[in-house]
Amino acid sequence: MKKGTITIIIIVLFLILANLSLFIVDETRQAIILQFGKPIRAIQQPGLNWKLPFVQNVVYFEDRLLVYDAAPTEIITKDKKTLIVDNYARWKITDPLKFLQTVRDLNGAQSRLDDIIYSELRVDLGLFNMTEIVSENREKIMERVTKISNEKSATYGIEIVDVRIKRVDLPPENEKFIFDRMKAERERIAKQYRAEGQEESAKIIAETEKEKTIILAEAYKTAETLRGEGDAEAVKIYAESFNKDPEFYRFLRTLDAYKKTFKDKTTILLSADSDFLKYLSNQTISK
Repeated sequence: MKKGTITIIIIVLFLILANLSLFIVDETRQAIILQFGKPIRAIQQPGLNWKLPFVQNVVYFEDRLLVYDAAPTEIITKDKKTLIVDNYARWKITDPLKFLQTVRDLNGAQSRLDDIIYSELRVDLGLFNMTEIVSENREKIMERVTKISNEKSATYGIEIVDVRIKRVDLPPENEKFIFDRMKAERERIAKQYRAEGQEESAKIIAETEKEKTIILAEAYKTAETLRGEGDAEAVKIYAESFNKDPEFYRFLRTLDAYKKTFKDKTTILLSADSDFLKYLSNQTISK
């Protein structure tokens, strides 16, 4: 046999042997080397690795976060309400050797997660009322469920990163009852707000009326003060005028009295020497 042919055969055999002995683990996976079905070692770092040909084989597992999506289940709350809870969890394989020895594959892992997470949800949600689960304490409840579930799943080589509730529903037979009660509660609150608004309105109106009365009283007081001052000033002016020429003042006052008395065809009977006719002594008063 020619030397070149032998070289080619050797190279081919080397390549076949290398192909059977060498394998690559990329950054998204981790591997377990099995020898006759028995785990020998775990490989969790990416790179080129080797194994014995023919007697050893490689099993790969995900090294990325995985999602566990559970079917909706019924949970009974502390106040005896039934809720349909739809939850999910994010998890990863942290110990592939332990994972292989306990749950074997992803289907086995999903089954274990079902048991662990559902039991913890049922226990923890049962400690709270429905309103607390729906709105107030959901975050704290989920943190507790995640912590305890992670502690239990560690025996399977699994780390549960977090557990979350996607949706919380009421059973169809309970929805109408709950909605009616919520409606009645909202109507009660609305009535309370309206009553408080009417009370506040009455207070504002009463306060306004009080201020109005005070303002009018102050205005009347000021007007009366000004009127009194004006009358006093007028009396003073009249008095000064009277002192300057008393006769002329009497004449003006008598003319004013005539003007008010002799109108609308008024007829009066007075004696001829009456003081009221003093300034009309030379005049003839006709009917």
